[in-house]
Amino acid sequence: MDKIIISRTDSIGDVILTLPLCVWLKKQFPQTELVFLGRIYTKDIIACFDVVDTFLNFDDFPSLPTSERIARLKADCIIHVFPNREIAALSKKAKIPMRIGTAHRIFHLLTCNYRLNFSRKQSLLHESQLNFELLKPLGFNETPSFDSLFQSLNHFNIPTVSLPTEFSGIDLSNTIILHPKSQGSAVEWPLEKYIELAQVLVQQKKTVIFTGTENEGKEFSAILPVHPQIFDSSGKLNLNQLICLIASCEALVACSTGPYHIAGISGIKAIGLFSPRKPIHPGRWKALGDKSVALVFDSSCSNCRKGKACSCIENISVQSVLSAINEAH
Repeated sequence: MDKIIISRTDSIGDVILTLPLCVWLKKQFPQTELVFLGRIYTKDIIACFDVVDTFLNFDDFPSLPTSERIARLKADCIIHVFPNREIAALSKKAKIPMRIGTAHRIFHLLTCNYRLNFSRKQSLLHESQLNFELLKPLGFNETPSFDSLFQSLNHFNIPTVSLPTEFSGIDLSNTIILHPKSQGSAVEWPLEKYIELAQVLVQQKKTVIFTGTENEGKEFSAILPVHPQIFDSSGKLNLNQLICLIASCEALVACSTGPYHIAGISGIKAIGLFSPRKPIHPGRWKALGDKSVALVFDSSCSNCRKGKACSCIENISVQSVLSAINEAH
C-alpha cells in the first residue's frame, strides 16, 4: 500500500495511546506514507511521532469544498480509530479500498467494508491494546501485552524549544508538575489536595509548577500558596513548551488527562489519579511507560463497580501520592 490514514480526531491522551498502532503499521509497511488525521490542537503531539509521515488537519475540512475533502482522503486504507460520521462518509466517496472501523457504529454499516466487533466500554484491555483490534484485516491477530507497547516510546521525540525565562533558574530535575484540571474529561482530585501536596513537596525541597490552560488557571491561580518554590504556568505555555517542560521534570501528578499521558510517554514518573469505574478505570487509561503509576482509593468501590457516579477519587490521600512520587524506579 502507498498510503494509510489513521483517523483519530479526539484528544491528546487518546492520540498518544494510538502511537503503538502507528509503530506497528510503519514496521509492517515501511515504504507506506502514514497519514494521521486529527484536530489542530494535537498537531504538535503528532509531530513528535517519528513514524508518522504527514499530519492531515480535520479542522480545515469545514472550509473546503466536498471535492477537496475527498481528494485529501485518497488512500489505500483508512483506519477509523475514533469513529466520525463525516470522515466515514467521505472515505467511501473517496473510494478507499480498505475502510476499517468498529461494527458498533450504525453509520459504519454503510461506509466501512471491514467492521470489527469488539466493545471498548466493557473490555478490561487497555485503550492502546484495543486499537490493535482494528488491525485484524491487515493481518494482526494477537493482542499485544500492555508492557510490550512501551517500546513505542522510542518513537516519541521531545521538541527542542525555549521555556519562559521564569523557569531559567529552576532545577527541573527536582521539580514536580501538578496539573489539577482536566477540561471535564475526567473525575478530578480536589484542588485543596493539590495545594496540600504542593506545600509538603516544597518542605521536601522540591520545586512545584502548576500547569493548565488559561481558563483552568482561573479556577486555581488565586488560591495557590505564595512561595518562592511554587510556580503557576497556567496559560503561559504552548503545547510544544508543555511537552518540553514535562519531559524535563522529575514527575507529574494529574488525573486521566493529556499531560499525564505526555509524562508517561516522555519517560518521567507519571502519577495518575483515577476512579475504578468502567470505562474510565486505569486498566484502560493508565499512561504508557514503565514509570507510570495509577492510583485509586478503592479498587472494589461498590458504587464504581455498579457504574454509578462516584467521588471516591477524592479520598486518595496526599501521603499515597507523595509515596508514589518518592518511590524509586
